This record gives sequence, C-alpha cells and structure tokens, in this order.
Amino acid sequence: MNDHNYILHNDNADGIDRRGFLKCMAWAGTGVLWTVSGGVLVSKTLAQIAKAGEPFPTTDLSFLQISDSHIGFSKQANKDVTETLKIALDRINAMPTPPSFLIHTGDITQLSKPEEFDTFDEVLKSCRTKDVFYVPGEHDVLNDGGKLYRERYLKRVEARGSGWYSFNKNGVHFIGLVNVLNLQAGGLGQLGDEQLEWLEADVKNLGTSTPIIVFAHIPLWTVYPEWGWGTSDSERALRYLKRFGSLTVLNGHIHQVLQKVEGNVTFHTAMSTAFPQPAPGTAPSPGPLKVPAEKLRSMLGLTSVQYKQGKTALAVVDSNLS
Repeated sequence: MNDHNYILHNDNADGIDRRGFLKCMAWAGTGVLWTVSGGVLVSKTLAQIAKAGEPFPTTDLSFLQISDSHIGFSKQANKDVTETLKIALDRINAMPTPPSFLIHTGDITQLSKPEEFDTFDEVLKSCRTKDVFYVPGEHDVLNDGGKLYRERYLKRVEARGSGWYSFNKNGVHFIGLVNVLNLQAGGLGQLGDEQLEWLEADVKNLGTSTPIIVFAHIPLWTVYPEWGWGTSDSERALRYLKRFGSLTVLNGHIHQVLQKVEGNVTFHTAMSTAFPQPAPGTAPSPGPLKVPAEKLRSMLGLTSVQYKQGKTALAVVDSNLS
C-alpha cells in the first residue's frame, strides 16, 4: 500500500494524518529537549519547558543534534542560513546546563566548498559546547567524494572506510554511519557491504542492555522512497542492532521532525537549521520550502538528548505533538 498518511507512528498512539502533521509543524518550535534514562526516551520542545517553568532534568549525559545547516544556500526559502545557524547556537548557549557534546547529522554545506566549511567552522566557535561529532550529508561530498569533509571533521575519531566510526560515552554506544555516497536512482541512501560488515563486528561483543544511538544523514527507515527518503540496505543494518533493548536512530536530510517506533527501535529525523522541506507526498518533489517569514524559525530547530542510568523501559513522545 502506497499511502503515507500515517507516516507519523507510535505503537501507543492514534495515527496522525498528513493534515494533522502539517498543523503540528506550524507550532513545532525551534528546539527539542530529549531525555534518555536507561532506555527511556522522552521529548519536549524547549518552548514547552520554558512555558511550563519546568527545570531541565539532572542527567549523566546530554548531547544535542543539529542538522542540515546548508551553509552557502541563499535562495528564497532562507536567504541567510548562517544567521539561523547562529540562532540555533544561541539556543544551545542559553541552556542552563550545557550539553556534553554536539552531533551534526550532515549537510554542513550546500556545495562542499572550502569557504562554506570555513564559515561553518567560524560560526561554531561561538558555541559553548566544543566537542562535536559529524557524519556527512550528500551536499558535503559533492566535489571530492568527501575528502575535504573527512580531513576537517574526523581527526578526533578512529574512522574507517569513507568515514564511519563508533564511540562510547557514559555507558551509551554511539555509531556514526555514512549513507550518502554512491546514491542510488531516486536518491536512496546506501551503506554498502564494507560498512555493514564493520557494523556487525562493532556491536558483536556488546551486551543487549547497552543503549545504542545510531546517527546518519539519510533516514534508516523508509520515510518516502519516491523522494529518496530512505536507505536501501538499512534492514541489514537493523538486523545487527535490533537485539539491543534500547536502540535510537537519529537522522537529518528531510528537514522536519518525523518519528517512528518499531518494538524497541525508535527512529527520529531532525529539523534543519536552514530551511524546511515539504511533508512527504505534499508537493511534486522534495526541496526548499518557502514559508511566511514569521513562521520560518518555528520550522527550524535542534534536538537535545539526555541520558540517565537506572531504567530499562522505552517510551517515546513526539516533540511536535501535544
């Protein structure tokens, strides 16, 4: 069945149709606070927390995801993407407790030009949080297959192949994957045999109670294949990962918050700091979506994740739903 009206999904929630999703997007807010407590994942917008006067929770680990900065883009959807990136960083700097690190899930630049990377790096200097982990977007590998990206952003990790790697923080295992090289017809991402074999070996000796957070640019679930919003060999990757009691997959690429829960696997896509894209199937094709100027910032944002040991259940709240 090729009907994507119920693409927003939660095993314990009613279906949200496309019209309802668009209504939610209008008040999405510019930031999302994620809390993870031993596998329990809950999210609220920063605006909701501020309005309710709630304190930020005390946790063992926190990090923020930013995505799709597209430095160098200057068309109608947003003529100053550098400024909106600065606003996102201001929101991070304003948090009472700085995150431990940032994750950028790709499309740092629009055309992978050295000067675009330079601008991003200069703007990022203003962020209080200096520790950053990256995966590339397809726009970061346009000119040289990602050579410049890898030289700049993978020096602090033990990257393999075209730039995949893993690391551990406070009992959580993080895996950064690359699925933007050799894009297939229609734009579907691809991991490839070498990376998949590495992934299988990387998690082989981890206990099933280890919380796993995977991050890559293109979604690892089939959001909308007609637009290339999916990864052709993601099912093989998930076969190696589904045995873990807490598995969270963070992606960018589609410039909007979508959520899917399948058993113990939670998928999230992030808003862009540059411009929104249409909801799946609501336009002839994907691409920069021009919205009224007063709504632009509400459709851009970031994602914050916090982890605290001690619980095992998995719960998910879509940050765009009341």
